[in-house]
Amino acid sequence: MDPLLISIVAFLAVAATVGAVAFMLQDFGTTKVEDRLQSITGGKTVAGEQNGGVTKRELVEEGMSGITSMFAGFSKRFGNMALLMEQSDSPISFETFVAISIVAATVGVGIAAVAHAPVPLYPVAALLTGVLPLFWLLFRRKSRFKKFGKQLPDALELVARALRSGHSLASGLHVVVEEMPEPISTEFRKAYEEQNLGVPLDTALKSIFKRVPNLDFKFFVTAVAIQRQSGGDLAEILDKIGHIIRERFRIMGQVQALTGEGRISGIVLMALPIALFFAVYYLNQEYVMLLFTEPLGRKMIAVAAVLQVLGAVTINKIIQIKI
Repeated sequence: MDPLLISIVAFLAVAATVGAVAFMLQDFGTTKVEDRLQSITGGKTVAGEQNGGVTKRELVEEGMSGITSMFAGFSKRFGNMALLMEQSDSPISFETFVAISIVAATVGVGIAAVAHAPVPLYPVAALLTGVLPLFWLLFRRKSRFKKFGKQLPDALELVARALRSGHSLASGLHVVVEEMPEPISTEFRKAYEEQNLGVPLDTALKSIFKRVPNLDFKFFVTAVAIQRQSGGDLAEILDKIGHIIRERFRIMGQVQALTGEGRISGIVLMALPIALFFAVYYLNQEYVMLLFTEPLGRKMIAVAAVLQVLGAVTINKIIQIKI
């Protein structure tokens, strides 16, 4: 059997499994509730882009040239990596990220060679180690979003107290910048500086939502937009939003406790076939290689990869309970 064909089949199988795991870890889309809120606050497009405003991402991309511009075009074509790195507050540039991914893939091939793995597993090892920087970015992004969501109720209460004491909304944002830790202070600082430069305050808040797509924060942006159009007691609205957010956190904690068994079962079921494959490979190499050399074995690998993806999607649908 041609080793190249075996390598391609193994590569596609592991790529499908990694894609399923990535699908479970991230969600770049918007929900129906977010769509309705977007329509209330000014449509699907970001107002800063409609008005020709200059964002941090645009400044970074305009400063790229030569090989760097090629990387920027690659990031646009194969996923919005610039936005992902901005959302995760990545300390490295996109070029460094690509270089680290290539080095990690090379290290994976080296580990496979040292372990005397069969040649068809070389691309699998390269893929498994090459996507580690991407998983690091996704983990960093998810952790930052989670921390922002936990800090949001306190930030809204600070803004509400500032409004009751006679300060403007912009001054309330500045209080959050001075009193709150990262990452919410950084995001509010960007909005405060943008409105100081002449950008409308609701537009600056929408820019925060683009960087941190938090549904609770979208309620805050919607409340500000409606209050500026029709008036009302914004401080009381912010207090109610903060109370709702805290109640959602309480219910989410209960849901996490109830779905803990399902999450652990999903992890075990996803990792067990891979762990058994490597265990049997080191115990009886000839027995495992039949999966790559025999036509029936290759069909079994393809079916197993498809079932892994279906299992990951099914378990994700079961344990993801939106509140």
